[in-house]
Amino acid sequence: MSHDLFSSLDSFVAVSAASSSLLVRDVTGEYRSADADEVLQAAQQVLAGRVRGANVLTSPAVVKDFLRARLGALPHEVFAVVHLDAQHAVLEYVEMFRGTVTQTSVYPREVLKDALALNSSALLLVHCHPSGCAEPSRADEHLTQTLKAAAALVDVRVLDHLIVAGSTVLSMAERGLL
Repeated sequence: MSHDLFSSLDSFVAVSAASSSLLVRDVTGEYRSADADEVLQAAQQVLAGRVRGANVLTSPAVVKDFLRARLGALPHEVFAVVHLDAQHAVLEYVEMFRGTVTQTSVYPREVLKDALALNSSALLLVHCHPSGCAEPSRADEHLTQTLKAAAALVDVRVLDHLIVAGSTVLSMAERGLL
């Protein structure tokens, strides 16, 4: 009798777990449970939808959530730019440069080329530190000042440089480093 109870409990748990998982449709049209990477990709798409067109200055938490999901777990550095219009609504998020575990090369010319192509009025600079330490390096500070000066020449403002390290997002503007 107890064997029947446990086997029916096991099947109940299996059905409950399956019914609460995210389902995806494969190329044949069949539905199956999503794997972890597919769940993360879906979450990034939802967060990107919330960020695009949103007023960044009145909702920094949404931007930080998006950046945590997008960059927080990467094993290598990525430098990205959030392009903003004149009202600081998001035009586009662009991952521009990929680096190694400890550094990435950033080319101001390419950043400005994208800013002009997207007709950006302002930029949020973003990069991740896979080390887990969000503290800006001297190189980060120098890069920020270089990009800020270059962008100013074409009437584009750099509003912030955000550093993502795991679940931490550090704002250089809040630290007075902009």
